Formats: sequence, C-alpha cells, structure tokens
Amino acid sequence: MKKQEADYKEKAGYVAIIGRPNSGKSTLLNNILGQKVSITSPKPQTTRLPIYAVYEDERGQIIFIDTPGIFGKVSDPVSKKINPRAGQVLKENVDLVIYLVDHTRDRELEENKIIGLLRKIDKPKLLVFNKSDIRAPSFYPHYTFLEDEFNETLKVSALHKHNLNLLIQSIFERLPENDKIIDTSKPRPTPALNLNSKTFIAEIIREKAFLFLRKEIPYSLTAVVDEIADRANRVMYIRARIITNSDRYKKMIIGDKGWMIREIGMAARKELQTATNQKIFLDLTVETNPHWHEALL
Repeated sequence: MKKQEADYKEKAGYVAIIGRPNSGKSTLLNNILGQKVSITSPKPQTTRLPIYAVYEDERGQIIFIDTPGIFGKVSDPVSKKINPRAGQVLKENVDLVIYLVDHTRDRELEENKIIGLLRKIDKPKLLVFNKSDIRAPSFYPHYTFLEDEFNETLKVSALHKHNLNLLIQSIFERLPENDKIIDTSKPRPTPALNLNSKTFIAEIIREKAFLFLRKEIPYSLTAVVDEIADRANRVMYIRARIITNSDRYKKMIIGDKGWMIREIGMAARKELQTATNQKIFLDLTVETNPHWHEALL
C-alpha cells in the first residue's frame, strides 16, 4: 500500500471541447463541474469566446476549454469573428480534445470542418456522442467511420449527467503526470478562469435575453456591464446594457410597456443572487449601436 502511494502521481492538463453549435458543449461542462461557467441556450452563437474552467479531484486537475461552436456557412459579422476561435484553441498547448457529437443531427458541412481540424491535431482525442438518452432520430451510423481515428468512443447525456464519470476517467487516463496548473485555494471572481466579474455577469444577462426572445430576434445583441458596486445592507448594484443593432430589435427587447426587459432582468437578477448569495439591484437598459460587433473580443 505504501509503495502504491509513493508511485502515485497526480495528473493535470488542458482539455478542449469542440463541436458544432448546440451540440451540448456548455451543458456538458456545467454539469461536470456542478456549477455554471458557460451560458446555454437553444440558439447558435451562445458561446462566443473560449471559456476556461477547472475540474479537480484526487486524481488531479483538468482545465476544460469550452469552445464556440463551428459554423458551416458564415455570413453575419458576429459569426465571422466567432468561427476561427475553436481552431485557435486547438493550436494552443492542449493535452486532449473531446469531439462532442449530437447523434440526433445528421452530418453537415460543420462536422466536416471539425473533422478536418481534428485530423491536424496530434493529441489524444475522444469521440463523445451526446444525448444518449434520445433514441430517435439518430444518425450514429453516419459517424461510425470516425471511431478508428479516436482513442476512445463514449456515449453520454450531458443534460442528465449519464456516463460523465466514465468520461472523466478516460480523460485522466490520458493526461500527463503533472503538478496542479491552477491554485484552487485562492478565491476567484467567477467560476470561469478567464472571465472577470463584469464579463461573467454580462454573459448571464445575454443568456436570459436569448432564452426569452427565442426566435423573435436574431443573434444581433450583446450585453455590457458598466458598473458593479456594493451598497448598504449587502446589496450589489449592477448597471448594465443590452445592445442591439437596430431600433426595431430594441423595441422587441424592451417589449410592450417594458414587459420583456423586466422579464430578462428579473431572471438574470435571480440567478446572480443565487450565485453570489447576495441581494442584487440590476439597472438594465437597452440601446442601439449598429457597430457593436466591431468591439467583440
């Protein structure tokens, strides 16, 4: 027993999650970690920048990277900025790549782009089929040719947390022996390693806008937090804006007599209060700026 303990070494490394839009990458990461680090919605373009977050147990440490979904055809200015980001992450020093596939959707140009990227990566790769709880429709046979190109194939349900333990075990088996990369004893402003408090709060607001607006508005909006301040009685004051590129969309976001913006603000405030265990006063407004995407990171 003492010899086994002496021989045991922790593992640590970077693991990128790649896939087409809405394959469940953010849901997978959130449910592995047991807390929200990446926003989710039924819309493409939800994740716009890579999100870094740490998972840790007695086996070691995994730095997950949730990448933006890769689009097949890119036309709008926002997608043009988002699309190269997953490929840029893969060029960095990642130790393993998870290719997350939604088996309920057939192969399209998006999948072919991802496969092309992955074939250039000389790192361990896991082929992970998501939504294993759904039996039909299913296009598993259209992806089986890929299995020989990956170190292992797994089936999971990110939403229902099925087989996530097997996925974590497969990752640790292939990570290098290493010291911890992140000192988790130090407090961090947000669960995401690479987001400051303003950016994280803005992401929560944007998620709620996407969820409430659904198909009523295209992806032409963003959120910006201008001020965070602690006030009396442990109330956190947040001043933020939802920015869209058209007055027509601004009216939709505000809604009849301000109904929609109140709903968005209320949902964001509730989630932030739960996350911070603090009362939140959210001062949320809407403005038009047709050039907001030019400042997209």
